[in-house]
Amino acid sequence: MLGFSNLDVIALAFFAASWVGYHYAVELGPHAGKTLNMRMNLRRARWINESMARDNRIVDTQVMNGLQNGTAFFASTSLIAIGGTLALLQSTDRVVAIFSDLPFVPVTLRAVWEMKVIGLAGVFGYAFFKFAWSYRLFNYCVILLGALPPKDEPNAVAKAHAVHEAIEMNIAAGRHFNRGQRAFFFALAYLGWFLGPVTFLAFTGAVLVAMYRRQFASDAARVFNYPSQQ
Repeated sequence: MLGFSNLDVIALAFFAASWVGYHYAVELGPHAGKTLNMRMNLRRARWINESMARDNRIVDTQVMNGLQNGTAFFASTSLIAIGGTLALLQSTDRVVAIFSDLPFVPVTLRAVWEMKVIGLAGVFGYAFFKFAWSYRLFNYCVILLGALPPKDEPNAVAKAHAVHEAIEMNIAAGRHFNRGQRAFFFALAYLGWFLGPVTFLAFTGAVLVAMYRRQFASDAARVFNYPSQQ
């Protein structure tokens, strides 16, 4: 297939299946509620509910600004990564010659190299769209935080609606940020393809295990393992 071996196709299929499977496991699967991301979503809800007890919400806006700044950093990094990746296309002949001299690396055709580079740029492009949208959603979160009624608001229905909107927007922003970071991690696995399909398979497996462990068995995940935690 266009200069790709059968093992290349298998490695790429494993990469795509790992990405989709991980997405299902941490967001939709039967154990998704036990992931670090989902447990943090409960803390996002607690944060917004706690903010309703404060008349002065300066601390809350500062926390939100920190989330925005972090998202903006990753969005900018994505653009730099896209530019750097596409710049490799200008040095295709030189890079192919260098890789041809490396031991244990299969000979790479020019068209194959260019398609791999374009694929990597696509991964970073996906990450940029996720981070940019997350940044926009955090902007909306700031507005919804400012729209929260005072703690002594007599209209319980209006208060509940305002809190619900702020919580759900915050969770949505965090969800898209997590998907952008996921693309970054899988981009590291994708880099293994430039060294051959076997390395691609190994890198994808290593990244998948590391990410899965972070969600279910990392030191951060164990923070919420106290019996009293929900």
